[in-house]
Amino acid sequence: MAFSNLTSKAILLYDEWIKDADPRLEGWPLMSSPFPTTFIIGTYVYFVTSLGPKLMENKKPFELRQIMTFYNFSVVALSLYMTYEFLMSGWATGYSFRCDIVDYSRSPTALRMVRTCWLYFFSKFIELLDTIFFVLRKKNNQVTFLHVFHHSIMPWTWWFGVKFAAGGLGTFHALLNCIVHVVMYTYYGICSLGPAYHKYLWWKKYMTTIQLVQFIMITVHIGQIYIMDDCPYQYPIFMFIIWLYGSMFLVLFLHFWYHAYTKGQRLPKTAKNGISKDQ
Repeated sequence: MAFSNLTSKAILLYDEWIKDADPRLEGWPLMSSPFPTTFIIGTYVYFVTSLGPKLMENKKPFELRQIMTFYNFSVVALSLYMTYEFLMSGWATGYSFRCDIVDYSRSPTALRMVRTCWLYFFSKFIELLDTIFFVLRKKNNQVTFLHVFHHSIMPWTWWFGVKFAAGGLGTFHALLNCIVHVVMYTYYGICSLGPAYHKYLWWKKYMTTIQLVQFIMITVHIGQIYIMDDCPYQYPIFMFIIWLYGSMFLVLFLHFWYHAYTKGQRLPKTAKNGISKDQ
């Protein structure tokens, strides 16, 4: 009886909470509730941390170079497209880079931002392939807690972002992330072409700097909300989550920067997609 009452209260709270969702997203794929997204992420975590390694334990690693080349350059193309769409739906057409609230109208620009936000959310599912490639190629040392956490938390938190606040200053980090992914996945794509192309990767040393600058910009931009007077952004909780996420990864990358450069330790050879120099 107690469990039944608790379940009923939870359902009522959910029904009350979901009433504030953006009605423009009714009928969109994966947006009916957070449960499909949660199920996909749960399945992903189970596969890359348990089932996948067990299935591959007595098998040879898959040779996926051509597939990964196609995948990496496809992500580059998608990231370029999303960068353009984020710019044209707000960030280059009227946003102030300060207190930019969500436009809930059905104007062409507002709906363009909604579509771009949903596409960015969906792209996070595509990027789960990063980890699946690790598992299939038996690069299990690359399946770290931070890697899995990052790939899991992004689509889950972005479901709420798209459902309730598709636009405004909460999308700045997505724009930056798309720009950085153009650079990163270009690097991974060239890596996957083989050793003959590694001579074109002289700019590898700047990769960490680019990511570090990304998190600094995210943290500084989102931190403005704490010093601006009367910013009427509709969901301040999202600002806190973005600030917390940006700050956490800023600290992690500063730690990496310190050990890799200041202390002179050698940078890891293995790229994110498991392609190393000697492959």
